Amino acid sequence: MRLLVVEDNTELAELLTKGLNAAGLAADVVATAQDARGVLATTRYAAVVLDLGLPDEDGLAVLRDLRARQDATPVLVLTARGGVQDRVIGLRGGADDYLTKPFALEELVARLQALLRRPGALLGRSLCVGNIAFDTEARQVFIGEAPQYFSAREVAVLEILMRRSGRVVSKKLVEDQLFGLSIDVGSNAVEVYIHRLRKQLADNGATAQIHTIRGVGYLIAEDKEP
Repeated sequence: MRLLVVEDNTELAELLTKGLNAAGLAADVVATAQDARGVLATTRYAAVVLDLGLPDEDGLAVLRDLRARQDATPVLVLTARGGVQDRVIGLRGGADDYLTKPFALEELVARLQALLRRPGALLGRSLCVGNIAFDTEARQVFIGEAPQYFSAREVAVLEILMRRSGRVVSKKLVEDQLFGLSIDVGSNAVEVYIHRLRKQLADNGATAQIHTIRGVGYLIAEDKEP
């Protein structure tokens, strides 16, 4: 799941990126309103974490522009402006949630997960393909009743595929959602994660498997009895 963080404080942006990555959320970071507009015009994000005190413009202007073009991407405002009127202005301006600094990282992650569980959003609480079940909030995968243990990256790849079960997912989409813009990706990184996932699923009796569609991408689907 790929998010955009609009935050000009470098130290805070790094903290947010690490915390979101640990929760299975890849984060791209930009520091200005101009850069935010640029990436939002070309990239689809699951949600945006938006600071208001940006160096070139008020973050509310970015939010207004987003809503003016009928873009319903969930936006969580993260700002030092904590007054009641500030919150009212932000929420009426199109924000889906509003969190003031200082804040607890756990609360930020929980609020984002809540936004992404709303009807029409990208994040459901539970995903199932065959006898594979994935609790997106607890980040726990089961085959039948047995819990499975994967690395955070492997879980993220599995989630990307399970959200599009029965459909081919391009390698490029997996790379974009998994790593975002801020990480250099090795040419075979995705293949390594796919290989590990496929082996563990097969070894533990999964009734769905990951298939490679050569030259196109990957597909997870339930195996059908002949």
